[in-house]
Amino acid sequence: WGLALLALIVALMLTLPILARAETKPSDPKAVKVADEVMKALGGEKAWSDLPGIRWTFGSSVNDTVRSSRRHAWNKHTGWHRIEGTTRAGVAFCWIENLNTGEGKAWMNGNAIEGDSLKTLLKRARSVWINDSYWFLMPYKMRDPGVTLQYSGDERANDTIWDKVQLTFDNVGDTPGDTYWVYVNRKNHRVERWDMVLQSDQPPPKTYSWEGWEEHDRLWFPTAHRQDKVNVFTNGVETVKEFRPTEFTAP
Repeated sequence: WGLALLALIVALMLTLPILARAETKPSDPKAVKVADEVMKALGGEKAWSDLPGIRWTFGSSVNDTVRSSRRHAWNKHTGWHRIEGTTRAGVAFCWIENLNTGEGKAWMNGNAIEGDSLKTLLKRARSVWINDSYWFLMPYKMRDPGVTLQYSGDERANDTIWDKVQLTFDNVGDTPGDTYWVYVNRKNHRVERWDMVLQSDQPPPKTYSWEGWEEHDRLWFPTAHRQDKVNVFTNGVETVKEFRPTEFTAP
């Protein structure tokens, strides 16, 4: 398990574009009001803060054929986070990292990784977390530190009105140059779409839906994000009150 082989395995990992996570610059009060309405409609700040943890599966499919997937477990109160799945080459992986301290462990095909190789995988685990959790939890994170919210008007179709909120970032995440426009249904305060221009891209924006919302422990979570034949899914949602004893210590 030398660095060359490790680099090859990581290169084979199925990934989607890494997205920023996030108020440093002053936010628009109207946009903040929309974000607060979104949080209330999701179940409320208290219910979200009180939830000990959550599990979900992140991946992508084309024409309902799954191209990639990985399973997450996150203890919100301690910061421990687990990712597991299989690479295109059939190599099973399990990465465990504390998002607060940066410490962690990693296994590839059941083999413990150490030294510089472990540091490489833990860095990769953090990037995967930023990407996968933002597709899943962005509506809960609109007021995170480092996010600036601006109201960008509304959009109407038939009897539906969406408030558009622009999200930009100040030195947070892997790609702080990303820009998102979040479409919030004015009637139910639910996120139903986002447009994005990523740091490495040029306009026009890419558009994905936010749909398939499910309720778990009085909180709401999306399970699908669609663009034509592509679905970036965030499904298999489980709210967790108590994790398994070895969930953040062993593969």
